[in-house]
Amino acid sequence: MNLDDNIIKLILAYKLKPRGLMALAVIFVLSCWACFFYFTTGFFVIQPMGALPEGATVWYWRYGTRLPFISSADGLLVDKQGGVSLLGREFVLATLVEPITEVKIASLPYSKTLYLISTKGREFHLSFPSGIET
Repeated sequence: MNLDDNIIKLILAYKLKPRGLMALAVIFVLSCWACFFYFTTGFFVIQPMGALPEGATVWYWRYGTRLPFISSADGLLVDKQGGVSLLGREFVLATLVEPITEVKIASLPYSKTLYLISTKGREFHLSFPSGIET
């Protein structure tokens, strides 16, 4: 008995109709696509600041980047250091700009929801001290 016979017996045992089979196939294909999307791409969120007043979200291929599915400079700093500083944010952005730009799929508008997911619900508003122009 081969695998095809087992599948046919399974279908007959549950008495799945063609419509049910189609729904099952659609769910399977969507699940495969969602897994592929989750494990191979990611979103990097850049909070609005002086250099980028509107902020941005970059959708990118994350193979080899070792970044989470949804990340931001602030989120990475919170995970590594427990807090965020302006210098730390600028350092992380300067370090990641080139690697993420090389594997970018699309640039999207800033998403506060994705930013908050990356920082575990915390929002950081950092600015330059008075007297320093941005």
